[in-house]
Amino acid sequence: MIKKKLYKRNEFYIAIIIVALSILIHFTSGQFFTVNNLVDLTRSLIVPGILACGLLMVIASGQIDVSFPYTAMLCMFFVTNTFKNINYAGPAFLGFLLAAVIGIFCGSINGILAAWLRLPTLIITLGTCAIFHGFTQGVLKSSVISVLPKSLKDISQASLFSVRSISTGLGSSMPISIFILIGTMTLVHFIMKYTMLGRGIYALGGDAVSAERAGFNVSFIRIFVFAFMGMIGGIAGLTQVTLSGMCQINFFDGYEMTIIAAVVLGGASISGGTGSVIGTFLGVLLMKLISNNLILLGIPTNWSKLTTGVLIIAGVSVSAYKAISSERKVSVKLISERKEVTYNV
Repeated sequence: MIKKKLYKRNEFYIAIIIVALSILIHFTSGQFFTVNNLVDLTRSLIVPGILACGLLMVIASGQIDVSFPYTAMLCMFFVTNTFKNINYAGPAFLGFLLAAVIGIFCGSINGILAAWLRLPTLIITLGTCAIFHGFTQGVLKSSVISVLPKSLKDISQASLFSVRSISTGLGSSMPISIFILIGTMTLVHFIMKYTMLGRGIYALGGDAVSAERAGFNVSFIRIFVFAFMGMIGGIAGLTQVTLSGMCQINFFDGYEMTIIAAVVLGGASISGGTGSVIGTFLGVLLMKLISNNLILLGIPTNWSKLTTGVLIIAGVSVSAYKAISSERKVSVKLISERKEVTYNV
């Protein structure tokens, strides 16, 4: 019974692909399973993993958000620049809190427009991403900040442990911001699986009318998922600053497509109603495996966008196929029941 359920889960097949791809990369390059490469891979998952967890909620509710990279840009530059200008030397926690609050405000704009005006969320977030980007460049006059304020610099230099590969001599360190990823995944998993709000998010993605009839506050859920995504964007933006040791707004160029692809590949239907944190994380891992290791496979890195596009189409196609299969099963069941009733009469 457990095996049958496992075979039906999208996560199972993604895990197989990841294992097979990892072995292929290692046999091709001989460097994949070195300790420094594994630490570097984990490090590269932190910010995309945080963003993907937030986007999972949005997509599971049947919405879409392409503005979160620009929310992250705005938050990270505003906080970093403000701290630099006032020579802030206090706890970095306040910086993350400020970034989260600004992100919630930005995300709430998307949510309110989606809930009250009933506009398509793709159009809404395309508009707001231009606003956020323009505000960051025009009003805040964004620039590269290469010297971080002390509180952020301390985090960027802190690590849990360091490793060095014997074969290559290369070293890597595990940043403490890995705990932000773990905390985000745990929080989203708890909300989606064990709370009434999580059930409402899935119900809204399945059928908004049915969700409203079941007693869920559809408007509140729409606003919540976008506000939560904004908060995640703000936190992820400042996390990227601490990982990079500098602030540069083009860190997130093109991130929307990569994260959407990861979430969809992880099993979330683009039309809503499905998705899991584990599947989302595996989707992020698969995307990073491909983008980070193309050169080890002898493939030019400028093919990464083509690969991302193919993976998006593949993920959406799988979701569409599952939806069509489910509809066919329901239709066949209804027809057989009608025939049985007619025969009995």
